[in-house]
Amino acid sequence: MEKFLEGKVAIVTGSGQGIGRAIALELASHGATVITNNRKKGSTSDQFLQGTPEEWAKKSDEEKKDIEAKMASLNGDAETTANTIIERGGKAFPFFGDISKWDVAEEMVKTAAEKFGSVDIVANVAGSFGFGSITEIDEATYDRVTSVKPKGYFNVIHFAAPYMIEKKWGRIINCTSRAFWGDVILHPEYCVANAGVVGLTMAVAMELYKYGITCNAFSPFAATRASVDLDSYSAMNADKLTVGETFLPKYEWSPTPDTLAPFLAYLCTEEAKDYSGCIFSLAGNNIGMYSAPTIAKSVTKYAPEKWTVDEIKAMAPFSLFSDYKPPV
Repeated sequence: MEKFLEGKVAIVTGSGQGIGRAIALELASHGATVITNNRKKGSTSDQFLQGTPEEWAKKSDEEKKDIEAKMASLNGDAETTANTIIERGGKAFPFFGDISKWDVAEEMVKTAAEKFGSVDIVANVAGSFGFGSITEIDEATYDRVTSVKPKGYFNVIHFAAPYMIEKKWGRIINCTSRAFWGDVILHPEYCVANAGVVGLTMAVAMELYKYGITCNAFSPFAATRASVDLDSYSAMNADKLTVGETFLPKYEWSPTPDTLAPFLAYLCTEEAKDYSGCIFSLAGNNIGMYSAPTIAKSVTKYAPEKWTVDEIKAMAPFSLFSDYKPPV
C-alpha cells in the first residue's frame, strides 16, 4: 500500500470505534502517525442507549441480548484503536480527554506536536446526540451535544492550525450530518450542532486556504453504535421520534464505517490540495457533494421608499413564493 502520508501526524477525535476508528486505521495504513482520541478509557456506551429505564424494561430478553451484542461488536476506545494500528506496523498514540474542554484540546494538540514534531491532519469525528422534540430537549442535553460539535471541533482546530500555518500545509476534516439542514428525526439540538460544523468548516476553509490548508466536512451513513441506538429507540418511540410517518433505515442495511475511509484519506493527499470548503455525503461506495447555498429567488423594489406590507402581500406570492413547497 502506498505510504503517501508518511511523515504526517494526524489527530482523529472520536476514534475509539465506528467511523473515527475506521479513519484512524486508514490514515495509519498510508503512513500517518495517528493520535487517537475519545473521552475516557473503556466503553463509550454511556453516551448512547436513549430511553427511560421503564422503556428498556419492556424489551424482551432476546431484544436486549441483540442490542448488547451489536454494541459489544462496535466497542472500543482510543487505546484499542492505537494498539490495532501498532499491531499492523503503524505508529499511534492514544489520548483520552473531552475535546469540548478548552485546556484538554490544547493539551492533546501539544502532546501530538511534542511527541511527533507537528500536527498535519485533524479529523474531527467525535459526537453526541439525544432524541426529543423542541419542547422536550432539556438544557443539559442541548449543552452536551453542542459542546462537542461545533465547540470541540473549534477547540482542536484552534490549537492545531498554527502548526499547519507554519508548515504551509494542513488537512482538516469535520464530521457533520444531513441534519445540518434540519431533519425528519426529532433532535433539534443535533441539527444545531451539525449546522455549526458546516459554518465552522466554511469559515476555516476561507481563512486558511492561502496557507495551503484545506478544510472539508462529510455527512456519513454507516453502521455505528449510534445506529444501533436509533434502531432500538425507534422501536420503543416510533410515534415521537420523527416528523410524521418517516421511513428509517435499519442498522443491518447500513454500510460499514470502513467504506467511508478511503475517500477521507484521499482528501488528505497532495492531489486534493485545491478542494476546500466542500460538504460531502458518504454512504458505502456512494460519494456525493452538496451544492453551495444560493439565492434562488428575489424581488426588489426600485424606489427610494421602503417596502410596505401591502406591497409585499401583493408581490411575494408571485415572486419569492412562486412554486413554493414546504421543506418538510
